[in-house]
Amino acid sequence: MTQKALFTWSGGKDSALALYELQKIHDYEITALLTTVTEDYDRISMHGVRRILLEQQADSLGLPLEIVSISKKASQEDYDSKMREVLDKYRDTGISNVIFGDIYLEDLRTYREDNLSELEMKAHFPLWKRDTVSLIRTFIDEGFRAVITCVDTDFLDKSFAGREIDERFISDLTSGIDPCGENGEFHTFVYDGPVFGTNIQFTVGESVLRDNRFYFCDLVPV
Repeated sequence: MTQKALFTWSGGKDSALALYELQKIHDYEITALLTTVTEDYDRISMHGVRRILLEQQADSLGLPLEIVSISKKASQEDYDSKMREVLDKYRDTGISNVIFGDIYLEDLRTYREDNLSELEMKAHFPLWKRDTVSLIRTFIDEGFRAVITCVDTDFLDKSFAGREIDERFISDLTSGIDPCGENGEFHTFVYDGPVFGTNIQFTVGESVLRDNRFYFCDLVPV
């Protein structure tokens, strides 16, 4: 029996792959995409992608978008409160399942499961414990297209910002860097692939350094 679920959508490759996996098994009916947007910039939190591109993704996927707006200075308590308010709303409509694209961060999974348990909701992880080398190659082989929108310079050179996820990208990663960026090494924006009705059009803009650590590459809608 198909169950209704809320899908946490970052706009990046892990979200796209998790959605792709769900579409294969038909166990869940996605009711909405849940995305956190930093209201000061009007961009996807951590990924730095403009809201309009996020909205175009949702339109191409044919799914409603539920945006949680938070301040750039929001505390963990502020974030948790905003998320709980939205989750409460969906739970009250009978939706008890929430999908995440996390792969292997145990503490993050525990955090999500504990918070949802308090609301009598369940977390599901379609990509859990999958080999990240295999995942990134599946991403490429299945026809997904993505660009790197944020680079953590503690792990990668700023030149990676704005690059495509392709075979050359994989070969250029140094030892210790997760190819899916699961440790926060980089974040992405997916603009084409088998889950989309149409591809998302944009041009690659300038890169900006924030907090003396993160390079964000601006994607300009066409």
